[in-house]
Amino acid sequence: MERTFKINRALISVSDKDKLIPFAKELDQNKVEIISTGGTYNYLSTNKISAIEISNITNFPEIMDGRVKTLHPKIHGGILGRKKIDDEIMDQHDIEKINLLAVNLYPFKETIKKSDISIDEAIENIDIGGPAMIRAAAKNHENVVVLVDPHDYEDFIEKYEHNEITIEYRQYLAAKAFGHTASYDAAINQYFNKEILKITYPDQLIYSGNIQSKLRYGENPHQTAAFYKDDMSSNERNLASSRKIQGKDLSYNNIADGAAAYECVNQFSSPACVIVKHANPCGVALDDNIKKAYMRAFSTDPTSAFGGIIAFNRLLDGETAKLIIEKQFVEVIIAPEISSEAETILNKKQDVRVLETGKFFDSDNDDYDLKKASGGLLIQSADDGKISESDLKIVTQKKPSKKEISDMLFAWRVGKYVKSNAILFCKDNMTIGIGAGQMSRVYSARIAAIKAADEDLDISNSVMSSDAFFPFRDGIDAVASYGISAIIQPGGSIRDDEVIAAANENNIAMVFTGMRHFRH
Repeated sequence: MERTFKINRALISVSDKDKLIPFAKELDQNKVEIISTGGTYNYLSTNKISAIEISNITNFPEIMDGRVKTLHPKIHGGILGRKKIDDEIMDQHDIEKINLLAVNLYPFKETIKKSDISIDEAIENIDIGGPAMIRAAAKNHENVVVLVDPHDYEDFIEKYEHNEITIEYRQYLAAKAFGHTASYDAAINQYFNKEILKITYPDQLIYSGNIQSKLRYGENPHQTAAFYKDDMSSNERNLASSRKIQGKDLSYNNIADGAAAYECVNQFSSPACVIVKHANPCGVALDDNIKKAYMRAFSTDPTSAFGGIIAFNRLLDGETAKLIIEKQFVEVIIAPEISSEAETILNKKQDVRVLETGKFFDSDNDDYDLKKASGGLLIQSADDGKISESDLKIVTQKKPSKKEISDMLFAWRVGKYVKSNAILFCKDNMTIGIGAGQMSRVYSARIAAIKAADEDLDISNSVMSSDAFFPFRDGIDAVASYGISAIIQPGGSIRDDEVIAAANENNIAMVFTGMRHFRH
C-alpha cells in the first residue's frame, strides 16, 4: 500500500514513558528510524528497541547536565524542513527529515506540587528544548506529526496502518501540541508569580484547563457548553476530580449546582446533608448519621428538593440510598464514598448520576473565583472566611444561649452558599426556612417564613442569619413576630444602633461577625 503520508524518521524524547514501548515497537515494525535523547534512548535500548542517540546525529554531546542536547540545526532543520521547498538546503547541510515527533516535557507541574520542593529544583524542571521542538513540529504540521499525549499513541498507530494521517488529523495534533506548551508555560508563569515574586494578581492572567466533557447544552438548550478541569489547582478533592459511578452525562446545571452542594456540605465536620436546587441550598441539616441528616434536610422544603442535587460528607450507605429513591426524584447524589450496597440500590435508577469524590480535606485554598464580565474577567480569592464562637460580638442586652450560638454558626456556614440577599431560619442544626436572591432583605425574610409555614415548621425559637448587615431596623421588626430568638449578621451599618435597639425592644439576642458573605 502506498502511503499518502510516509514516516521514515521519528524523534522520541519523553519524561512520561507511559505506553511508550508498544508505540515504539509499532514504529520499529513499520521500519521507522527512531532518534532519541539520553534517558529515552536508554529506556528504549533496555527494552530491545533500536534507536539512534541524538548526539550521533548532531555530532555534538549533550552538555550542561543535559540542558543542551536538541537545540541544533540538524534537529530543528529536520523538524522544520518543508517538502519541495527546503530539500536543497537540507541536502546541502546533510539534514534528514524528521516526520514524527513524540515529546512530552520535564515534569514541572508534578515537581512543584511537592511540599518540600526548592526554587532551584523547580527551575531545573523547566524544559527548554522540548517546547522548542514541539512548537517547530506543530508549525510544520503539513510535514510532521507531533504527539504530546501518550493516550494518542494507539490512535495514531491505527490511523497510520489504515493510511489515515490526514492534514485535518495533523492539524488537530498541532493544536493539541500548542495547547500543551501553553499550559506548561502557564504553570511556570503562575509559579514565578506566586512562589518567587509573591504576586497575587499578576500583569497577565493565564488560565489553563483540560476538558472533562462536552455538555449537551449550557444553562439553556440554545447555549453550547463544556466542562474544564483546572490544570494547575493543587486540590484534587473536588467535583472535577470525582468519579462518576453511574448515571446520565452531567449537565451544565448539574455541575454548577453540584459544586455548590459539595462545597457547602464540606463546611461541616458532623454528618451532614445538603440539598441544592437552582444554585441555592433548599435544605441543610446535621445529625448523628447521614440518614437522619437527609430526612431533616428534605423536610425543610420537599417541593424544591424534587429534582435537586444531594450531597453528603460521609459514606453513602444502602439504607440512606434506599430512602432517597423512595422519597424523591433526584438528579445527582454526591458523597466521599459509595457503599457497594448503595451502588446496587441506586443501580435500579440508572438515570441518577452518582459521584464519588474521595474524602474531603480542609487545606489552604489557593483557588480563585473567576467570572466573565462584559469583555473582561473578574477574579477574586475564594470565600473561605470562617467564623467561630470566639469571633462573635454580642451587641444586645439579651445574651445568646450555647444552643443558639451553635445554631447561629450553623446558619452562618450555610448562608455563605445562598444567593444574596440571603436570610435563613435555623433550629437544632437544621434549616427551617431559606429566603434567597431577593433585592430586599425584608422580602428574603418573608419568603423564608412562607417556606417554613408551607412545611408546618415552627419558626419560634429559631435563629436567623443574614449574609450582610441590616441597613434599617425594618428587617428586625419584620421577623420579630415570628418568634426569632437570636440573629447573626455582619454588622457595620451606619444604623447599627437603630438595628440593635430593634433587637432589644423585641428581646432578641444578636451577634455581629464582622464578615460579609455576598454570593452573586
